[in-house]
Amino acid sequence: MQDLNSHSSNYQYDRIFNGLPDNFNSRALEVFRYQFAENTLYRKFAERFSANPETTRELKQIPFLPVSFFKTDAVSTGEFIPEMIFESSRTTGQIPARHLVKQLAVYRESFVKGFEFFYGDPRNYCFLALLPSYLERSGSSLVFMVNELMRLSEHSESAFYLYDLEKLHQVLAKLEKNKQQTLLIGVSFALLDFAEKYSIQLSHAIVMETGGMKGRREEITRIELHEKLKKKLGLSRIHSEYGMTELLSQAYSAGDGIYKPVPWMKVLVRDEDDPLNLHESGEGLLNIIDLANRESCAFIATDDVVKLYADGSFEVLGRMDNSDIRGCSLLVV
Repeated sequence: MQDLNSHSSNYQYDRIFNGLPDNFNSRALEVFRYQFAENTLYRKFAERFSANPETTRELKQIPFLPVSFFKTDAVSTGEFIPEMIFESSRTTGQIPARHLVKQLAVYRESFVKGFEFFYGDPRNYCFLALLPSYLERSGSSLVFMVNELMRLSEHSESAFYLYDLEKLHQVLAKLEKNKQQTLLIGVSFALLDFAEKYSIQLSHAIVMETGGMKGRREEITRIELHEKLKKKLGLSRIHSEYGMTELLSQAYSAGDGIYKPVPWMKVLVRDEDDPLNLHESGEGLLNIIDLANRESCAFIATDDVVKLYADGSFEVLGRMDNSDIRGCSLLVV
């Protein structure tokens, strides 16, 4: 029986992560040609816009697949048996997005290298997680990522906290006393619940929100959320993570809601009334190139409204009308 996960093409996956950003455009065009040839769904979509790999020379010529296709179709490049299928969160009546991951090693490489790029060696941290809405379902790519970072850190206090906020407070106080570098990552409503119940002065911890109230609390702006957390936790800034089930890479914000993508990820903006009109700065709808998505689709058109800066960083301004509420972005207007 043929192994559908075998490297028949002998592709070197370090080409996703190394030699960037200098070679980003050529690598992206290479992935476009590969996915046009091997991803039937994407090719049919791209052909609607008369895309032709032979004549495509710029990233702006590449069609971006609407993120909604991950809810209705199996988005895969070639045939393979996925090692994991990640699913997005959903509320009643919503259809979850599904991401078929050919090799979990690529995802691990992406989030570990991404964390190292922005924050250094995971072994230097104790990881604490407040992700109840993610833990209460299966198939969360975020839970997988955080669990792997905890494993790499090998810190005895690294753990998930479902609703045991008192225990979390005790552990944070202990880590703070020991001057242990700590990262507390949590969904917005859970971080607010904790901060409102337990005020603490943190000077050796990073608090990182992943966005979204998940229907547990009233949605508030990012600025309001961060101000409340900073006041209660004694911090000058709140970090943020931008990730999606449909992506294998993340962008991070070290404060003020300005996200920076990893080097193997690039963002563009498109006009709402003309999806083929792409820009490298300005306001519009967010398009993402994620080279780690080589075996699904690397060119994703999201429903997030953003402001893109000339240096490649971006700020999430909200959601396009009539699109599902997602956990990876906050209402900030």
